[in-house]
Amino acid sequence: MLQASHNARHSASAGCARSYRVALQLLQNALRDTATGKRMDRVGGIVMTLTLSVCAMSATAVHAADYGPLDASAAARFAGLALKCLHQEYPNHISHTLDGDADVRAPHELTPAFYGCLDWHSDVHGHWLLVRLLRSFPDAPFAAAARTELARSLTPANIAGEVAYMQRADRASFERPYGLAWLLQLCAELRQWQDPQAQLWLATLRPLESEVATRFRSWLPKLHYPIRIGEHDQTAFAFGLAWDWAIAAGDAPMRAALSDAARRFYAADRACPLNFEPSGEDFLSPCLAEADFMRRVMDRSSYARWLTAFLPGMPRRGGVPWLLPAVVTDRSDPKLAHIDGLNLSRAWMLEGIAHALAPGDGRVAVLTAAARAHRDAALPAVTGEYYDGGHWLGTYAVYLTTGAGLH
Repeated sequence: MLQASHNARHSASAGCARSYRVALQLLQNALRDTATGKRMDRVGGIVMTLTLSVCAMSATAVHAADYGPLDASAAARFAGLALKCLHQEYPNHISHTLDGDADVRAPHELTPAFYGCLDWHSDVHGHWLLVRLLRSFPDAPFAAAARTELARSLTPANIAGEVAYMQRADRASFERPYGLAWLLQLCAELRQWQDPQAQLWLATLRPLESEVATRFRSWLPKLHYPIRIGEHDQTAFAFGLAWDWAIAAGDAPMRAALSDAARRFYAADRACPLNFEPSGEDFLSPCLAEADFMRRVMDRSSYARWLTAFLPGMPRRGGVPWLLPAVVTDRSDPKLAHIDGLNLSRAWMLEGIAHALAPGDGRVAVLTAAARAHRDAALPAVTGEYYDGGHWLGTYAVYLTTGAGLH
């Protein structure tokens, strides 16, 4: 659970969370009620709106960065999710082209460092999760196991195998852009951790980091259109992770390429159709991810003006409910469970957008209240009950609760 900076704020947030869950259940029950034909979804929607209005009013003076820290018990729970799957080879969903019988090989032979957690990108960001938590909780009970599992993966032989796999001619688009961006994020986290073992892991990763960065930089000028979907191929979210790596690595060419992409793809965007979201299997918001990326590349005043044109429907003062959390109907379904990830990523994107605005901007309270509602809706669901969500949602919870994109 998150510890708020003030007891009163914590109590209000907890009350909003309970009220939201009750309202959400009412809405789900209403949507399933087809016997009466009386549009019960409207009733449920009214209940949710009233609930979120109360939550919004309780948060009107709170800036996005004013949340309490991740506590040790939650950190241990999230670390446990990654430790469970980091080297669990099966089930496994690989993206692998077969050119002949020799290409039929086990995942640990194809990608020897990152073969667990169902898929390559989830295994990569599972490593990031452990590094991130080790930086914050170096003496936690899970720390020794985390170091052991990271060291098991990040060996020179394993990374050489990853580079060799990626460099084959028919793998030019392998894990692009989502998985590549998470690999850069892992390296960025290690770059910021002045720990001897972490620096050894970073040195081991350098050949793969270089390969991934080169691929990303060379791809950007050839990409003629942005990818505006709510799943892995989306460009805006990956651009944000790559930008943060470029800052940590001091990579000016990457920053220049991303700045150029921001200008070409997003600078002239107006009135993003947030009311069209979400799609049924989204885990990223196309509109919010774009806004969260653009706040990285623009100065504060220019960004505030751009945001006004980009999201003109956002209220300009607190106390007005806006952007309800999305409804999850079946967490045992791997695609429908994406919506939990959407609520988590929306929360950190909303916080990021608020973080980029001046404290006196009236939209900060609106964004903060919406972020809080999404947090309260999603964090209790990060349990690992179902592997379809447990293999990746821990990363999203840690990214959110540690403010990874805010610094």
